[in-house]
Amino acid sequence: MIVIPAIDLKDGKCVRLEQGLMERDTVYSDDPAATARRWQEEGGELLHIVDLDGAFAGVPKNRAAIEAIVKAIAIPAQLGGGIRDLATIEAYLALGLSRVIIGTAAQRNPGLVAEACKRFPGRIVVGIDAKNGMVAVQGWAEVTDITAVDLARKFENDGVAAIIYTDIARDGMMQGPNLEATRALAEAVGIPVIASGGVSSLKDIENLVAIEKYGVAGVITGKAIYSGSLNLREAVRVAKGAAC
Repeated sequence: MIVIPAIDLKDGKCVRLEQGLMERDTVYSDDPAATARRWQEEGGELLHIVDLDGAFAGVPKNRAAIEAIVKAIAIPAQLGGGIRDLATIEAYLALGLSRVIIGTAAQRNPGLVAEACKRFPGRIVVGIDAKNGMVAVQGWAEVTDITAVDLARKFENDGVAAIIYTDIARDGMMQGPNLEATRALAEAVGIPVIASGGVSSLKDIENLVAIEKYGVAGVITGKAIYSGSLNLREAVRVAKGAAC
């Protein structure tokens, strides 16, 4: 299992939100590239970037910051937020990103995922964000009537590289990830699942490692490493050590 540090971009700055609410943001840095280098130096093997403005607007909004991040690091990076069509996917991959994350568009236009996987094999990730088990889209502003598991199953045969599962109620709240829902999703599909939302301590990493065998391939951490409640180096060590 790999530990994936996150950079959430709002107005070109690194921020963290509570439960996905744009008005409940904390700015941690106005230099995303420097932050990205820091997480690389502390052992991050993959960087997770979210264009928050793009997620709400439905179109890319933080290109300059994203480009600066990609140029600043040697490790691969994946990006989500505002990705709704093949042209945007192609442009981001050309920028140097390793993978792109399709979220809202995966629910509204599942065919886009299948087509993107054909065009860019191994480089498409689906982001599934859930509130009480139901998928939320459009920057989490809209809750749908489809369950996370049912949506994930639609992509079983498309060649999706991974599914990022976020429990919105836990995100940014430092209350621990939703282990039960994460395990249930991982067991329901053959696609590797990356847990997101709520990680606050090494114990949370250990708990996720314990369900790695069900298909949990990684964990994204944001607020915990910014606030200092989780040391990224230690988290990487625990995840790697448990796998050895």
